[in-house]
Formats: sequence, C-alpha cells, structure tokens
Amino acid sequence: MVIQQYSEVIVVLGLLMSEMEKDEIEYLLRRELEELLLDLGDHRIDHMVKRAMQERYGVLFQLFKKVASHKDCIKYMPRKRIQR
Repeated sequence: MVIQQYSEVIVVLGLLMSEMEKDEIEYLLRRELEELLLDLGDHRIDHMVKRAMQERYGVLFQLFKKVASHKDCIKYMPRKRIQR
C-alpha cells in the first residue's frame, strides 16, 4: 500500500496481482529500463531530451523496485552523476 500526500490530499494506492502479472510487469519495466539506458548513451540525443529520459528512468526504477528482487534492482540502480 502506498500513501502519498499531495497538497492536503492523501492518496492511498494498493494493487493486487497474480504472480504471472507481477512477472509480466517486471519484464516490461526491465525492457524499458534497458532501452532508456541505451538511449542515454547515445551522443546524438539532445541534452534536454536526455534530461527527460533520466526523469522517466527514475520513475520506472521506483516502480521496478516494487516488483523486482534486490539483486535485480542493483543491476538497474541509477548511477550518481558527478557535478563538475
């Protein structure tokens, strides 16, 4: 169950799914994370587009953490960027 607060409104979300559905969601998220990682490494993509892709990666990774094992999450953990 997830509880988040949005400007004086509390939202509670819960999801009930079968093991097969969980595996399918995990598979879809894994594929999307891998595709984003490939695209983030492409030097031809504009910086602003990459920024949006990084934000999307963060959201998808948060979802992935809810269905995947710790071992699998480590593989896709976002790397910290060094500020220069």
